[in-house]
Amino acid sequence: MSNQKRTTLALAAALAGSIVVAGAPAAHAEVVDVNYQCVTPIGPKGAVSPIDIKGVKSGDGYKLTMSFQKGVSSSPVELGKGAMNPSAVIELGGAEQGKVQVTGPANSEAIPANTPIKISDLSGTYTPKKSGKVTFTAGVLTIKALGTTTTCTPKNSPGPSLELDVQGAGGSSGGGSADGGSTGGASTGGSTGGASGGGELPRTGPLDSAVALGTLGGTVLLTGAAGVLWLTRRGQRSAG
Repeated sequence: MSNQKRTTLALAAALAGSIVVAGAPAAHAEVVDVNYQCVTPIGPKGAVSPIDIKGVKSGDGYKLTMSFQKGVSSSPVELGKGAMNPSAVIELGGAEQGKVQVTGPANSEAIPANTPIKISDLSGTYTPKKSGKVTFTAGVLTIKALGTTTTCTPKNSPGPSLELDVQGAGGSSGGGSADGGSTGGASTGGSTGGASGGGELPRTGPLDSAVALGTLGGTVLLTGAAGVLWLTRRGQRSAG
């Protein structure tokens, strides 16, 4: 096998390694059944609804979307179009502790009396302050309609619906807190900077590893190309 072919194979192996690391999943999501028990103006009600939480990178943070697959309460009277306004809290866990407020639009159609209230998708923004794996779990749901407030609390200690591997503004790992805003569901942002103390070297994440492997691949390519040129010139001198 020629030196050029060996160099090509080495480069392909290095680049393949960087692609595997770069493509490693940074999120884990699953639909979780949440047993909501609601305190309503006419007495307690409850239902189990599968909850799905999705996170999409948006600037320095993530847009969170909380989806309800079943209704969790009902009204003794019809709720006209736009009469019901939902909001909820998403509990943070893992590398960061806190809450993110998510809100949604009012009902687009009338809801008949004594039928499950279908909650529209709720959304908000989460901006990480710390680095590491953060979990997102369904919290308290609030429904406001016709001047009344219904509060629904998870009673079955549901597990997280989403886990994200995030990079905080400070770049440090460990516990922290984040509070969601009351309007638009935006959480407070983290401060910039943040050098690690105690003489420890800064920790690099998966993206840094991918860049390092990509750089290694480029180094292999340049080194191999230089070796091929050197061998070619040496052969030409020997032949002369």
